[in-house]
Amino acid sequence: MATSVVAEGQQSLNGIISDPQSKNLTDLPTELLEHILCFPVLKNVDICNVSCCCKRLHDVCHGRGKVWGHQYKLRWPRLQRFYRQNECCDWLREYKTRHRVGIQIRRTVESISKRFFTEVPCVGQVLGDSFAEIESLGMPEHFCEDELLFILNSDKSKSLTLKYYAKKILYFLRQQNILRSLKTFLEQPAGQQSALEGAILVDQYCNPLAEVTLNSISAQLDEIAEKVKKMLKIKNSSHPSLRIAQGDCFIVEDFELQRQVVCALNSVLFEQLQYKGNEFDYYNPLNSYIHQVLLRRTGIPISLSVLYMTLAHKLGVQVEPVNFPNHFLLRWCQKPTGSEDIYDFVYIDAFGKGKQLTAKECEYLIGHQVTADYYSAISTTEVLLRMVGNLLNIGKRGEGNEKSYQLLRDSLDLYLTINPDNVQYLLLQARLYFHLGIWPEKVLDILQHIQALDPSQHGAVGYLVQHTLEHIQHKKHPATPEVKKRSAPEHVEVQYSVGLIMKHKRSGYNCVIYGWDPKCTMSQEWITTMRVHQLSSGANQPFYNVLVQDGTCRYAAQENLEPHSAPLEIGHPEVGRYFSEFANDHYFANEELQTRYPEDMVETLATVQELYHRLTPGSGNQDQDPAADQNNQPAM
Repeated sequence: MATSVVAEGQQSLNGIISDPQSKNLTDLPTELLEHILCFPVLKNVDICNVSCCCKRLHDVCHGRGKVWGHQYKLRWPRLQRFYRQNECCDWLREYKTRHRVGIQIRRTVESISKRFFTEVPCVGQVLGDSFAEIESLGMPEHFCEDELLFILNSDKSKSLTLKYYAKKILYFLRQQNILRSLKTFLEQPAGQQSALEGAILVDQYCNPLAEVTLNSISAQLDEIAEKVKKMLKIKNSSHPSLRIAQGDCFIVEDFELQRQVVCALNSVLFEQLQYKGNEFDYYNPLNSYIHQVLLRRTGIPISLSVLYMTLAHKLGVQVEPVNFPNHFLLRWCQKPTGSEDIYDFVYIDAFGKGKQLTAKECEYLIGHQVTADYYSAISTTEVLLRMVGNLLNIGKRGEGNEKSYQLLRDSLDLYLTINPDNVQYLLLQARLYFHLGIWPEKVLDILQHIQALDPSQHGAVGYLVQHTLEHIQHKKHPATPEVKKRSAPEHVEVQYSVGLIMKHKRSGYNCVIYGWDPKCTMSQEWITTMRVHQLSSGANQPFYNVLVQDGTCRYAAQENLEPHSAPLEIGHPEVGRYFSEFANDHYFANEELQTRYPEDMVETLATVQELYHRLTPGSGNQDQDPAADQNNQPAM
């Protein structure tokens, strides 16, 4: 960039004599220079070059000035929420730090695939060493998160492996932050703990990549509360709840006025907004997540009760949570404050559209009698334990797939954060990690804690300790992965290659191949269960590992697969583990998968060229007779 004009009396290029009073660029006021240097076309390199021209421009581009602040905000707009408006900050230092963190984060993420590709694939896989590397950077966490989000938001169909591991790391980092927030929440006095805030922390931990915040949830509940106030105003324009401002702590004392609030709340929530209990899909974990309950307007007794209780409190009515067996309830006192007689309360069933029950009717609800203890109010901590316990049971009821393992892991983490000395769940956590083959060092720590809490668990602990130590030893000397070359004589019958998008002839599902065997390698029990003998070639034919559009991993016989006539992306969470890019009609294997199948990509490209780029009308694939379905392979 030029910093001066022509000298006095010198003729310019257009033949006009320059004005001897012309000034240098550096003579311009600082504000105008800053305005020029904040022009969007200028990048950080340009500003560095400008600042080296002379002392004047160097001073204008100082670290705390407007120019570098503009560069920082231009490049990393998501980080603006971490700074106060008009904050005086060393923007050049922030820029350098954020740039350095970005390089280190990307370098770490790029290295993960080489180190962990041979591990057993599983959504719950813990890449502990890599997480520790990122945490050890000692950099602001929001810088790390911003770089991971930048990776995830880049070109949708490219850098799939990089995105796959960036997502795992972001998942872990956010969960660690949420656990810290939960521990801080639990340290508060019981009277200051909000059931809504606790439920949101549970929701955030199980859905760390979703944008769920206390402010956004509270804003939605404030909108519902305003609707209730409008209905109240129609019935009683002088009702005291109408004067309650957001955030006020006010209790309506008169019972009749409380009844008016409850009636208006039931009308708005269950009639106008159509909230209801999810009777048809009761064990769906979405029923326990507050943001999903608000979105779908359906839930289970405890999640609907948390919303109902929060709204009632906003409107000045005190209702309390009741840990009733098999059906969470709320209680509303009909007598002066302080009564503990169970017959002085009305019990509200939020799952049943706010139906009001007597103590006796509550027993009819579950079909058996219970002691008076079950009608008592419980603490926020007990509410969270029951909520997390529901998620735990859903995880245990799962089919042993990736989603159920992840839910089981997350809910165990939450439960043991709230109740860290529960031996039953500590042992379950150790067994789960052992089963998944992850975090063996943590398994040993858990087992040591169990032994200290309950020496009678010595047998179970000893068994797991022995096999965990064997696992650690095995990891120190991992087996060299098998390399499969198509040119080998034993692989002559293998027709398809990794990266091809296929369709299952019988089941109709779409999938992508990420591995193959020349013969079926499953156990005899699986072969019998899946009726492989009914196939024309039985188990004596190539079988393929495939990622299916529905999120499952399956093992399919060659005679049951055919190339897809109109290839499309496969929305499977593990795609990035094996493939680096989607190229319109096939996937490119990443470096690690190509090492395992070194000759497959050449074959894939040739097949794609033949199928989709030289295809003549009427030359589609010949139909083959459908055979037995080989689609029930557990997630791999």
